[in-house]
Amino acid sequence: MPSLTDPLLVITDLDGSLLDHHTYSWQPAAPWLAKLKAKEIPIVICSSKTTVEIVALQAQLGLIGSPFIAENGAALQLDARWPNAQASAGNFTGKDYISLRAVMTRLREAHGYKFFGFGDVTANEVAEWTGLSLKEAQLAKTREASEALIWRDTDDRLAAFAAELAAEDLAITEGGRFYHVMSRGSGKGAAVRWLVSQYHQHDGRAWQTLGLGDGPNDSSMLEEVDFAVIIRGYSKTPVALSTTHPAIYRTHAFGPEGWREGLDHFITEA
Repeated sequence: MPSLTDPLLVITDLDGSLLDHHTYSWQPAAPWLAKLKAKEIPIVICSSKTTVEIVALQAQLGLIGSPFIAENGAALQLDARWPNAQASAGNFTGKDYISLRAVMTRLREAHGYKFFGFGDVTANEVAEWTGLSLKEAQLAKTREASEALIWRDTDDRLAAFAAELAAEDLAITEGGRFYHVMSRGSGKGAAVRWLVSQYHQHDGRAWQTLGLGDGPNDSSMLEEVDFAVIIRGYSKTPVALSTTHPAIYRTHAFGPEGWREGLDHFITEA
C-alpha cells in the first residue's frame, strides 16, 4: 500500500468521481485533497472535460499549475513548474476538433445516425443537458480534439457508427454522461503512460500511481495505475478491468464520498 511519504501520483476522473454526478460538489473529498496537497503529492485531473474547464476547476481546488489530462487524453499538460512544461505538453497527434466534427457530420448525413454533439447545439442546451451554468457550458463547448455527444439511436447502429469512425482513425468511448469521439490511440490510458514516463525521466524516482474513476472511459486509465479505485457510478456499462490487475477496490459510495473511501482504503498515513 502507498503512504503519504512515497513518490505517488493520484490520477482522478472528475464527473461522478471527484465531483458529484448531480451537484458537481467535491466537499466530501476536501480533507483528502488537503492532506495530499500538504504532502506535495501531485493530484492529476484526468477527465473528458476541456482544458479551459480543467484550468478553471484547478483554480477552485487550489491545484493551479498541476499536471492534467483533458478531453479523455486528447490534450495533456505537465507540471507548470517544470522547465519547458508548455513545450513538452503531450498533445497527441490526430484530428483536431473541426476535422473530427467534419467526419462525424459526413457519416451522419450519409447514414442517418441519430446523435447530437456539443457542436450541434448552443451553450444553453449544453447547460440543460449537464446542469452546468451558462458560463461553464460555454467552457465545455471550447473543445480542441474530441466531441461529446448524446446518442439517440440503437445499439446496433452505435456499433456501425463505431466501425465507420475506426475506418477514419477515430474512436468512440462511453463516459458517465456522454459518448466521446476522439482520434484513435489518444485515450486516458495512453496519456497516463506518457505522463508517468515523464515523471520517471524528471527525477528518476520509482513513482507509484493511484487512479480513481467511475465510467467505462476510465477503464484504460485504471488499467495503467498501480492501485485502481472503481467508484460506484451511474453508467449502464460497468467498469471492467483485467483479472490480472494487482490492486482493485470498488467503492460502496458514489462520487466524492466514494473518492474518499478509495483513498481511505489504499493510502496509509504513516
